Amino acid sequence: MTGPSHLIHVPALSDVAEYAYAATVDPPARLVFTAGACPLDADGRTVAPGDPVAQARQVVANLETALAAAGARLTDVVKTTVYVASSRRADLVAVWEVVRDAFGDHDPPSTLLGVAVLGYPDQLVEVEAVAAVRPVG
Repeated sequence: MTGPSHLIHVPALSDVAEYAYAATVDPPARLVFTAGACPLDADGRTVAPGDPVAQARQVVANLETALAAAGARLTDVVKTTVYVASSRRADLVAVWEVVRDAFGDHDPPSTLLGVAVLGYPDQLVEVEAVAAVRPVG
C-alpha cells in the first residue's frame, strides 16, 4: 500500500481470519469515518428484503460512494465493522464473503457481528468503515 496506512498481518495469530489483525496510520493523514452504509436505493427504499447477499452488494456500493465523496476508496480503508441482522452463522459468512471480495487483496481489520435488528425496515446488513488518506494540498 502506498498511502499513509499499513495493514499488519500477525504470523503468531491464526491465518484463518481473512483480514489483517491490525492497521497503523502514519501522520499526516486525513481520517475518514463513514456512517454505517445501508442497503438503500437512491429513493431510500431497502433493496432485496430477505436477501442478505444482495443487500451486502448494495451496502458495498453505497460505502464506495460515501468514501468517494470524502476523497477515499476501499483501498484506503483501515477498519470495517460488518453488521448482519441474523443469528445464522451462514448468513454472516455469506455477507462477509461479499464484503471481503469487494476489498480484493486489501484486507483491513474487520469485525463481523450478528445483531438482533438494524435501523431500516427489512434491513439485514450494514457496514461502517474508517479510511486514511493523504492530506489534500
